[in-house]
Amino acid sequence: MTEPGPELKTLPLLRALPAPSRAELLQNAVLHAVTPGTVLFEQGEMPTFQHVVLAGSVHLLGRSGAGGEVLIEVVEPPDLVIPAAVVTGSPYLMRARVPERSRLLLIHAGVFRSAVLREPLLAQEVIGSLAGQFRRLVRQVKNLKLRTGTERVGCYLLALSRRQGTPHRAILPYEKNLIASELGMTRESFSRALSALQAEGVTVQDETITIGNAKHLATACGLDPLIDDPGPSPQAQEAAPTTRSGKARSRRSHG
Repeated sequence: MTEPGPELKTLPLLRALPAPSRAELLQNAVLHAVTPGTVLFEQGEMPTFQHVVLAGSVHLLGRSGAGGEVLIEVVEPPDLVIPAAVVTGSPYLMRARVPERSRLLLIHAGVFRSAVLREPLLAQEVIGSLAGQFRRLVRQVKNLKLRTGTERVGCYLLALSRRQGTPHRAILPYEKNLIASELGMTRESFSRALSALQAEGVTVQDETITIGNAKHLATACGLDPLIDDPGPSPQAQEAAPTTRSGKARSRRSHG
């Protein structure tokens, strides 16, 4: 690949680069259509590519020696998948699995590292990606340490409904056990929290959650802009593809 097609022309990682630098970066890059369930890499492996999410999403999961698995992060367009491991040449601390049909750009890790050292504009994009991922991690740690399980679930539902553009309804984006692990609880605890939130006007029908009074729920669960996702930036909203409900599917901003 020497010239980016329409799919790549607006990619933040590439659009600011001079044409010769962009061509060199893409010379041996691959556009890859990935099927659901594909594992991109395992934790402990050394990076061979810098993966860039163009469409769909990538789940980053932590695994214990006993085989337990928790969802740590969801990477969505147009973000990079664990650039910290790629730019430092370090082993991945998480495994990456694709939960839905997705399109990825794969750039050879060595080529990517060299380009970051040489191109200030590319380095700036990588720094922005790293900063956004760090800030999401801080929000996640505060959420886990400062809230009860029920408060975490309530705030998660409020943020999800806001991102989906339906303030009184949220559609769970994936399996309850994965959502529970992302919130630091078991599936059973997640179900108990949903039941407890019925007292705050929340009703559950399969994957659809109805929020009777969003302001009341926010007060009851302690919604906090320094912990909870304040909503997608205009750039992320513009870049995000749509979900089955037809809403833009950016889950987080950099905060």
